[in-house]
Amino acid sequence: MATLITKVFIFILGSAVGSFLNVLIDRLPKNEKITGWSHCDNCKEKLRWYDLIPVFSFVFLRGKCRYCHKKLSWQYPIVEMVTGIALVYVLSFRPSEARGGIFLSDPSTSLPLVASLGMTAMLGIISCLIVVFFSDLKYHLISDYILLALFGFSILDKFFNNITIQQYSNFFISGLIVALPIFLIYYFSRERAMGLGDVYLSAITGFLLSWKVGYLALYIAFVTGAIFGSFLIVLHKKKLKSKIPFGPFIVIGTMVMLFWGEKIMEIIKRLYGF
Repeated sequence: MATLITKVFIFILGSAVGSFLNVLIDRLPKNEKITGWSHCDNCKEKLRWYDLIPVFSFVFLRGKCRYCHKKLSWQYPIVEMVTGIALVYVLSFRPSEARGGIFLSDPSTSLPLVASLGMTAMLGIISCLIVVFFSDLKYHLISDYILLALFGFSILDKFFNNITIQQYSNFFISGLIVALPIFLIYYFSRERAMGLGDVYLSAITGFLLSWKVGYLALYIAFVTGAIFGSFLIVLHKKKLKSKIPFGPFIVIGTMVMLFWGEKIMEIIKRLYGF
Protein backbone atom coordinates (compact mmCIF):
# COMPACT_ATOMS: atom_id res chain seq x y z
CA MET A 1 0.00 0.00 0.00
CA ALA A 2 2.81 2.41 0.92
CA THR A 3 4.48 1.76 -2.43
CA LEU A 4 1.24 2.45 -4.31
CA ILE A 5 0.65 5.69 -2.40
CA THR A 6 4.24 6.75 -3.11
CA LYS A 7 3.82 6.08 -6.82
CA VAL A 8 0.55 8.02 -6.90
CA PHE A 9 2.30 10.96 -5.19
CA ILE A 10 5.18 10.77 -7.68
CA PHE A 11 2.69 10.67 -10.58
CA ILE A 12 0.94 13.79 -9.26
CA LEU A 13 4.31 15.54 -8.92
CA GLY A 14 5.27 14.45 -12.44
CA SER A 15 1.99 15.66 -13.91
CA ALA A 16 2.65 19.07 -12.31
CA VAL A 17 6.03 19.10 -14.05
CA GLY A 18 4.20 18.13 -17.25
CA SER A 19 1.99 21.20 -16.84
CA PHE A 20 5.14 23.34 -16.93
CA LEU A 21 6.44 21.39 -19.93
CA ASN A 22 3.24 22.34 -21.76
CA VAL A 23 4.18 25.99 -21.21
CA LEU A 24 7.60 25.34 -22.74
CA ILE A 25 6.10 23.42 -25.66
CA ASP A 26 3.75 26.24 -26.60
CA ARG A 27 5.79 29.33 -25.74
CA LEU A 28 9.38 28.58 -26.73
CA PRO A 29 8.65 28.03 -30.47
CA LYS A 30 6.79 31.38 -30.47
CA ASN A 31 9.63 33.14 -28.62
CA GLU A 32 7.22 34.03 -25.81
CA LYS A 33 8.22 34.46 -22.17
CA ILE A 34 7.79 31.33 -20.10
CA THR A 35 7.06 33.43 -17.02
CA GLY A 36 3.70 34.98 -16.25
CA TRP A 37 0.29 33.51 -15.49
CA SER A 38 -1.33 31.11 -17.95
CA HIS A 39 -4.22 32.29 -20.10
CA CYS A 40 -6.61 30.91 -22.69
CA ASP A 41 -5.10 31.21 -26.16
CA ASN A 42 -8.50 32.01 -27.63
CA CYS A 43 -10.18 34.52 -25.26
CA LYS A 44 -6.94 35.55 -23.45
CA GLU A 45 -8.73 35.23 -20.10
CA LYS A 46 -6.31 34.66 -17.24
CA LEU A 47 -6.73 31.15 -15.86
CA ARG A 48 -7.33 30.61 -12.15
CA TRP A 49 -5.42 28.07 -10.09
CA TYR A 50 -8.34 25.65 -10.18
CA ASP A 51 -8.23 25.75 -14.00
CA LEU A 52 -4.63 24.53 -13.93
CA ILE A 53 -4.84 21.36 -11.86
CA PRO A 54 -3.02 18.77 -14.01
CA VAL A 55 -5.31 16.29 -15.81
CA PHE A 56 -8.19 16.89 -13.36
CA SER A 57 -9.06 20.39 -14.65
CA PHE A 58 -9.20 19.14 -18.25
CA VAL A 59 -11.55 16.30 -17.27
CA PHE A 60 -13.68 18.48 -14.99
CA LEU A 61 -14.07 21.18 -17.69
CA ARG A 62 -14.77 18.47 -20.31
CA GLY A 63 -11.89 19.69 -22.42
CA LYS A 64 -13.22 23.22 -22.84
CA CYS A 65 -12.18 26.66 -21.63
CA ARG A 66 -14.22 27.71 -18.61
CA TYR A 67 -14.73 31.21 -20.05
CA CYS A 68 -15.10 31.01 -23.86
CA HIS A 69 -15.96 27.27 -24.02
CA LYS A 70 -13.53 26.70 -26.87
CA LYS A 71 -12.20 23.13 -27.02
CA LEU A 72 -8.78 22.66 -25.44
CA SER A 73 -6.02 20.63 -27.05
CA TRP A 74 -5.58 17.04 -25.88
CA GLN A 75 -1.88 17.87 -25.77
CA TYR A 76 -2.23 19.24 -22.25
CA PRO A 77 -3.51 16.17 -20.38
CA ILE A 78 -1.41 13.83 -22.56
CA VAL A 79 1.84 15.65 -21.72
CA GLU A 80 0.89 15.77 -18.04
CA MET A 81 0.08 12.05 -17.91
CA VAL A 82 3.15 11.05 -19.94
CA THR A 83 5.41 13.09 -17.67
CA GLY A 84 3.79 11.63 -14.55
CA ILE A 85 4.18 8.07 -15.84
CA ALA A 86 7.76 8.78 -16.94
CA LEU A 87 8.65 10.09 -13.49
CA VAL A 88 7.24 6.99 -11.80
CA TYR A 89 9.06 4.78 -14.31
CA VAL A 90 12.43 6.51 -13.98
CA LEU A 91 12.34 6.39 -10.19
CA SER A 92 11.57 2.67 -10.19
CA PHE A 93 13.67 1.58 -13.18
CA ARG A 94 17.37 1.02 -13.61
CA PRO A 95 18.68 2.94 -16.64
CA SER A 96 20.50 0.79 -19.14
CA GLU A 97 24.21 0.09 -18.82
CA ALA A 98 24.40 0.35 -22.61
CA ARG A 99 24.85 4.12 -22.20
CA GLY A 100 27.42 3.75 -19.41
CA GLY A 101 24.95 4.58 -16.63
CA ILE A 102 24.78 3.39 -13.05
CA PHE A 103 21.88 1.51 -11.54
CA LEU A 104 20.30 4.49 -9.87
CA SER A 105 17.62 2.44 -8.10
CA ASP A 106 20.27 0.41 -6.27
CA PRO A 107 21.67 2.45 -3.34
CA SER A 108 24.67 0.13 -3.03
CA THR A 109 26.13 1.29 -6.33
CA SER A 110 26.82 4.87 -5.26
CA LEU A 111 26.41 7.44 -2.53
CA PRO A 112 22.76 8.42 -1.99
CA LEU A 113 23.44 12.09 -2.87
CA VAL A 114 25.23 11.17 -6.09
CA ALA A 115 22.42 8.76 -7.00
CA SER A 116 19.83 11.47 -6.34
CA LEU A 117 21.68 14.03 -8.46
CA GLY A 118 22.14 11.48 -11.21
CA MET A 119 18.44 10.70 -11.10
CA THR A 120 17.66 14.42 -11.31
CA ALA A 121 19.82 14.66 -14.44
CA MET A 122 17.93 11.70 -15.92
CA LEU A 123 14.58 13.33 -15.17
CA GLY A 124 15.86 16.51 -16.84
CA ILE A 125 16.79 14.51 -19.93
CA ILE A 126 13.36 12.87 -20.09
CA SER A 127 11.60 16.23 -19.62
CA CYS A 128 13.61 17.84 -22.43
CA LEU A 129 12.88 14.91 -24.75
CA ILE A 130 9.15 15.26 -24.05
CA VAL A 131 9.29 18.97 -24.94
CA VAL A 132 11.23 18.21 -28.14
CA PHE A 133 8.72 15.52 -29.13
CA PHE A 134 5.60 17.65 -28.80
CA SER A 135 7.03 20.99 -29.93
CA ASP A 136 8.46 19.51 -33.13
CA LEU A 137 5.27 17.53 -33.73
CA LYS A 138 3.09 20.62 -33.24
CA TYR A 139 5.23 23.47 -34.60
CA HIS A 140 7.91 21.65 -36.64
CA LEU A 141 10.46 23.48 -34.51
CA ILE A 142 12.94 22.45 -31.82
CA SER A 143 13.95 25.23 -29.48
CA ASP A 144 17.68 25.90 -29.12
CA TYR A 145 17.10 26.49 -25.40
CA ILE A 146 15.71 22.99 -24.96
CA LEU A 147 18.58 21.48 -26.94
CA LEU A 148 21.06 23.32 -24.71
CA ALA A 149 19.21 22.12 -21.61
CA LEU A 150 19.17 18.55 -22.95
CA PHE A 151 22.91 18.69 -23.63
CA GLY A 152 23.56 20.16 -20.19
CA PHE A 153 21.58 17.42 -18.44
CA SER A 154 23.41 14.83 -20.57
CA ILE A 155 26.78 16.20 -19.42
CA LEU A 156 25.59 16.10 -15.80
CA ASP A 157 24.38 12.54 -16.30
CA LYS A 158 27.88 11.52 -17.37
CA PHE A 159 29.46 13.48 -14.53
CA PHE A 160 27.37 11.80 -11.84
CA ASN A 161 28.16 8.44 -13.41
CA ASN A 162 31.91 9.02 -12.85
CA ILE A 163 32.82 9.41 -16.52
CA THR A 164 36.53 10.24 -17.04
CA ILE A 165 37.90 13.02 -19.24
CA GLN A 166 38.94 10.43 -21.84
CA GLN A 167 35.46 8.94 -21.85
CA TYR A 168 33.98 12.43 -22.25
CA SER A 169 36.03 12.91 -25.42
CA ASN A 170 34.82 9.53 -26.69
CA PHE A 171 31.20 10.54 -26.11
CA PHE A 172 31.76 13.86 -27.91
CA ILE A 173 33.18 11.94 -30.88
CA SER A 174 30.19 9.58 -30.70
CA GLY A 175 27.91 12.60 -30.97
CA LEU A 176 29.66 13.75 -34.14
CA ILE A 177 29.56 10.24 -35.65
CA VAL A 178 25.83 9.81 -34.99
CA ALA A 179 25.03 13.31 -36.27
CA LEU A 180 27.01 12.86 -39.51
CA PRO A 181 24.37 11.00 -41.59
CA ILE A 182 21.64 13.40 -40.42
CA PHE A 183 23.86 16.36 -41.30
CA LEU A 184 24.52 14.94 -44.78
CA ILE A 185 20.78 14.51 -45.38
CA TYR A 186 20.21 18.05 -44.07
CA TYR A 187 22.98 19.49 -46.27
CA PHE A 188 22.24 17.73 -49.56
CA SER A 189 18.47 18.13 -49.24
CA ARG A 190 18.92 21.83 -48.41
CA GLU A 191 16.81 21.46 -45.27
CA ARG A 192 13.90 19.88 -47.12
CA ALA A 193 14.36 16.43 -45.57
CA MET A 194 15.96 17.35 -42.23
CA GLY A 195 16.26 20.48 -40.14
CA LEU A 196 19.29 21.74 -38.26
CA GLY A 197 17.49 20.92 -35.01
CA ASP A 198 17.47 17.25 -36.06
CA VAL A 199 21.25 17.41 -36.56
CA TYR A 200 21.81 18.84 -33.08
CA LEU A 201 19.36 16.39 -31.51
CA SER A 202 21.06 13.39 -33.12
CA ALA A 203 24.46 14.69 -31.94
CA ILE A 204 23.17 14.86 -28.36
CA THR A 205 21.72 11.35 -28.78
CA GLY A 206 25.16 10.08 -29.81
CA PHE A 207 26.80 11.83 -26.87
CA LEU A 208 24.24 10.42 -24.45
CA LEU A 209 24.18 6.84 -25.72
CA SER A 210 27.56 6.27 -27.50
CA TRP A 211 27.80 5.84 -31.27
CA LYS A 212 26.77 2.17 -31.53
CA VAL A 213 23.66 2.58 -29.40
CA GLY A 214 23.06 6.00 -30.97
CA TYR A 215 22.99 4.48 -34.46
CA LEU A 216 20.45 1.93 -33.27
CA ALA A 217 18.37 4.83 -31.90
CA LEU A 218 18.51 6.45 -35.36
CA TYR A 219 17.57 3.13 -36.97
CA ILE A 220 14.49 2.94 -34.73
CA ALA A 221 13.74 6.57 -35.61
CA PHE A 222 13.86 5.89 -39.36
CA VAL A 223 11.78 2.71 -39.08
CA THR A 224 9.08 4.25 -36.88
CA GLY A 225 9.09 7.38 -39.05
CA ALA A 226 8.63 5.32 -42.21
CA ILE A 227 5.80 3.29 -40.67
CA PHE A 228 4.03 6.40 -39.38
CA GLY A 229 4.48 8.24 -42.68
CA SER A 230 3.18 5.28 -44.70
CA PHE A 231 0.19 5.01 -42.38
CA LEU A 232 -0.68 8.69 -42.91
CA ILE A 233 -0.33 8.34 -46.69
CA VAL A 234 -2.62 5.29 -46.74
CA LEU A 235 -5.20 7.27 -44.75
CA HIS A 236 -4.75 10.21 -47.15
CA LYS A 237 -3.71 12.45 -44.28
CA LYS A 238 -0.40 13.22 -45.98
CA LYS A 239 0.97 13.14 -49.51
CA LEU A 240 4.22 11.53 -50.61
CA LYS A 241 6.01 14.91 -50.64
CA SER A 242 4.47 16.16 -47.39
CA LYS A 243 6.81 17.16 -44.58
CA ILE A 244 6.77 15.08 -41.42
CA PRO A 245 8.92 16.23 -38.46
CA PHE A 246 11.72 13.78 -37.72
CA GLY A 247 12.52 15.00 -34.19
CA PRO A 248 9.73 13.00 -32.49
CA PHE A 249 11.07 9.79 -34.00
CA ILE A 250 14.62 10.56 -32.83
CA VAL A 251 13.10 11.02 -29.38
CA ILE A 252 11.36 7.64 -29.63
CA GLY A 253 14.60 5.92 -30.67
CA THR A 254 16.55 7.68 -27.93
CA MET A 255 14.03 6.75 -25.24
CA VAL A 256 13.91 3.11 -26.34
CA MET A 257 17.70 2.76 -26.28
CA LEU A 258 18.03 4.80 -23.11
CA PHE A 259 15.94 2.33 -21.12
CA TRP A 260 16.19 -0.94 -23.04
CA GLY A 261 19.48 -0.48 -24.89
CA GLU A 262 21.30 -3.13 -22.88
CA LYS A 263 18.71 -5.82 -23.62
CA ILE A 264 18.50 -4.85 -27.30
CA MET A 265 22.30 -4.98 -27.63
CA GLU A 266 22.33 -8.44 -26.03
CA ILE A 267 19.71 -9.67 -28.52
CA ILE A 268 21.72 -8.30 -31.44
CA LYS A 269 24.90 -9.95 -30.16
CA ARG A 270 23.10 -13.30 -29.87
CA LEU A 271 21.62 -12.99 -33.37
CA TYR A 272 24.71 -11.77 -35.20
CA GLY A 273 27.52 -12.95 -32.95
CA PHE A 274 29.22 -9.61 -32.28
